[in-house]
Amino acid sequence: MPNKKYMEDEDMDKILIVDDDKTIAELISDVLEDENFQTVICSNGEFALHEIEKNNDFDLIILDIMMPQMDGLELCKKIRDYVSCPILFVTAKSRTLDAMLGLEMGADDYIFKPFVIEELVARVKAHIRREQRNEKKYENQTLVIGDIKIVQDSFEAYRENCPVALSTREFQLLQFLMKNAGRVLTREQIFDSVWGIDCADIGTVSVNIKNLREKIDPDNQYIKTIWGVGYKFIRPQ
Repeated sequence: MPNKKYMEDEDMDKILIVDDDKTIAELISDVLEDENFQTVICSNGEFALHEIEKNNDFDLIILDIMMPQMDGLELCKKIRDYVSCPILFVTAKSRTLDAMLGLEMGADDYIFKPFVIEELVARVKAHIRREQRNEKKYENQTLVIGDIKIVQDSFEAYRENCPVALSTREFQLLQFLMKNAGRVLTREQIFDSVWGIDCADIGTVSVNIKNLREKIDPDNQYIKTIWGVGYKFIRPQ
């Protein structure tokens, strides 16, 4: 059964160690806990699969290839479709081909036994940092106000988690309004920022506001007209 060696702490990164060699697993766990990681130890692939199916919020998985019943390669193949965290294989130097196969099955890195513990820790930290940078980048690309969400790099828009099809200009208009939520924006400001010199008729702002409302704000909850001035995107209370 899994050996949980931590007190639950949402602020600490959690690492799953899968190795049938108890001595090595305990060593890795102790060192990582000294570095302020949470650890869970599973002694074989079947226990690990059960643990991941039950709770797949691990930030990284350290996975030995050579294990009885279910080896690391098979486990990696089974879990990769629904576990996105980095997987670090541990294997003997004589089994380089297994390490290569592991990468093809979705692993992110490997380290050979016998390994220097400082190198293992350094690789763990490097993968965790990379994931954190990617998460931060994604968060910066996602803008959410109320039940409207846009993903800026993919031009996706959602209302109540349902996708809304917008033209490129409609998306850019919504993006500009949301980035300036709470501010009153004149039609001239909107026109210059969204259309620039690509369009000669400032009236296109009103037309696109109308279309945008119909698609993503039919209840007039977010996009407000400020008569004689322009428009304002409202943050719901």
